[in-house]
Amino acid sequence: MMSQARMFALKVIMATSLCCFVLSVGAQDTDPSEVGALRAIRGRLVDPMKHLNWSKGDPCKSNWTGVLCFYGPLDDGHLHVQEILLLNMNLSGSLAPEIGQLSYMRILDFMWNKLSGNIPKEIGNIKSLELMLLNGNEFSGSLPEEFGFLPNLSRIQIDSNKLSGSLPKSFANLKEMRHIHLNNNSISGQIPPELHALPKLVHLLLDNNNLSGYLPEEFSMLPALEILQLDNNNFSGSLIPASYGNMSRLLKLSLRNCRLQGPVPDLSKIPELGYLDLSWNSLTGTIPSNRLSLNITTIILSNNQLNGSISRNFSGLPILQILSLENNLLTGSVPSNMWQNMTFNGTQRLILDFENNSLTNISGIPSPPANVTIMLQGNPVCGNANALNISQFCGFQDGEFTSHGSLTNSPSSSCPQSCLTIQFYEYVPTYPIPCFCAAPIKVGYRMKSPGFSNFLPYMEPLERFLANGLQLNRYQLYMDSFAWENGPRLMLNIKLYPDNFSIFNVSEILRIRDLFTGWHIPHNDVFGPFELLSFTLLGPYAYVIPTSQKSGLSRGSLAGILIGTIVGTITLSAAVSLLIKRRGAGYRHTPSRKRLLSRVQMKVDGVKGFNYKEMSLATNNFSDSAQVGQGGYGKVYRGNLADGSVVAIKRAQEDSLQGSKEFFTELELLSRLHHRNLVSLVGYCDEANEQVNTVRQSGMLSSIVDSRMGDYPSDCLEKFADLALKCCQHESEARPSITEVVRELEMIMHMISESDVTPSDTNTSFSSGGVTPVSSSSMPTGSASMISSSITSTITSTNGSDPLSGGVSSTIVPR
Repeated sequence: MMSQARMFALKVIMATSLCCFVLSVGAQDTDPSEVGALRAIRGRLVDPMKHLNWSKGDPCKSNWTGVLCFYGPLDDGHLHVQEILLLNMNLSGSLAPEIGQLSYMRILDFMWNKLSGNIPKEIGNIKSLELMLLNGNEFSGSLPEEFGFLPNLSRIQIDSNKLSGSLPKSFANLKEMRHIHLNNNSISGQIPPELHALPKLVHLLLDNNNLSGYLPEEFSMLPALEILQLDNNNFSGSLIPASYGNMSRLLKLSLRNCRLQGPVPDLSKIPELGYLDLSWNSLTGTIPSNRLSLNITTIILSNNQLNGSISRNFSGLPILQILSLENNLLTGSVPSNMWQNMTFNGTQRLILDFENNSLTNISGIPSPPANVTIMLQGNPVCGNANALNISQFCGFQDGEFTSHGSLTNSPSSSCPQSCLTIQFYEYVPTYPIPCFCAAPIKVGYRMKSPGFSNFLPYMEPLERFLANGLQLNRYQLYMDSFAWENGPRLMLNIKLYPDNFSIFNVSEILRIRDLFTGWHIPHNDVFGPFELLSFTLLGPYAYVIPTSQKSGLSRGSLAGILIGTIVGTITLSAAVSLLIKRRGAGYRHTPSRKRLLSRVQMKVDGVKGFNYKEMSLATNNFSDSAQVGQGGYGKVYRGNLADGSVVAIKRAQEDSLQGSKEFFTELELLSRLHHRNLVSLVGYCDEANEQVNTVRQSGMLSSIVDSRMGDYPSDCLEKFADLALKCCQHESEARPSITEVVRELEMIMHMISESDVTPSDTNTSFSSGGVTPVSSSSMPTGSASMISSSITSTITSTNGSDPLSGGVSSTIVPR
């Protein structure tokens, strides 16, 4: 039965290879007009870092940098560009008008480069465009009227540029628009009142421009508006419309330094208002006495001409962080119990800044908690400070919240060794298992209009929010540092760690990146809009190409190719080789074996260092009779150590694909990971001109590799091969989805686990002695070797794992 199954497997491998080859040869090309447009765009770009590979092949099939295409051809038979993602590539030059020919594009992302010149009006031809992300460049000129006729546009971010001219009235046609971020430019003129017709507008950020005229009263009719941020403009003599008090969805109103006049409107009817800043204007009259929303964190009315007394209704606001009324004309008494109904922990503070007014008394005897700061300097009441026992409130005090912070990731003193820093590995600070090393993804993230003034109480909630939004475990996300910037905006440096493994697989990296770049993280009222500043891939991720599964073939085709590859791989090699090869796939091998990394001194608990002589004796001088296998990196030998242990020894060859970097990465990985599907490292040899590693007998490999390894259920083999053939069907409708593929694989593996295959049937045995393979190889100076014990290649996917990615979860559901 086994020989028939093996013959069937051979036929399937040939058929699978042929199908996949036909698919790759017959795949449709990118629309020629879009190819020409991309080449024209490339011609206008300056790429000093050589990031772009736009000179060869077909854009969609050759994975041009940052060019993402639809899964398969559309009705016209061509592949089409869906996204251009060139965030933070250090590009300069300008955008070519031919960009308007990318008529199927959904996302245009050139954020944080150095592009200049006018923004092509031809972008207005891309009717499918949903996200226009051009912030952080040096674009100049006016915003084209044509942008107002993009029916699917939901986000326009061109902030932090050098735009001038007025806001196009045509923007009132953008019925899908949710986010207008045009802050930090030189846009001038009147804000078009017509924008009140935008039914889905959530955020309107126009701060730090040269806008003038009046505040449109019609904005009170915006049904979904949550943030209106117009700071640092010139609405000289304009009033704040009283109708703004009817904005039922408003969360933040920021009109700082706008030269506004007149009274402060009554905003007490806005049920969720959390942030109010009307400072540095010329507002007059009294402060409305009605109580604001219980969600309010920030009230800043400083540097105006307000008079009257301080309302007692500022008391009893449970999450208030700051009440700033300094530099006004306020009179009367200072309320002494404004912190009632508030609960403070170590990170919460309340700042009450009443400096430089005409306050003459204080009601009661103030005895605030340590977390409350009262500032009275510059008021008449401080002339009697000693008698009133308020001297501590009349001197200089720190009225600022923590402006920045850095959380150190220091190793525990109980950890036996440091992580492999040469590959940017580090301890995972919040990992359940202490001393666990992994390589993080580093993310630069900025909150553009947060709804609070003191970040510390919101740090942990933000970490939970982002972890959930990214579909990660809480311990996979770590807030490395933060800093407040002008705006105020909050800059965050975040580290993301893989789950239960030392590195992310490529599909997981691209999934996370897509969540950031596509703005798929759910919206949060308190944290407000964000922007991605950087997505840094170092160490084992340094050569991950920023493309996605959207390029080229459909998911079914890709799954078919993967399945076919797995069939061949299981037949021809050990699972450990597959795992190690995948681990090294994130690197580019060095072109010369003479270009080696510096020697790394490895000190790993439970892993013994061997010398070359011991390895030679164990394998009878690496004799041919001891050889049990051979791979791309070198040969595998059966060895008998001095203590009687039967091991497998890998020896890398001089001309192998494995460089010193890959070897040390493999050594680090095997020494730290413990899993039933991974080799257990026993030892290594690190001598000049040699790299050797050893694995001990006692594991299991897929029994279809060799008849000496025992019986394997032929029905499972046939089902597995049948699945591979289904994935290579020419018609996309006949191919299963990747979800169906994973489900079928899990069912097959379940059949294997319930079959009558006994452990003795599936022991790994590359030779008659039943030895797990090990390889070793000749290398120039700076080499090493490893020994490992227990290996299994039963491809059992754990909960939430992807059997196509070596157990690394590529789709993680929220926990």
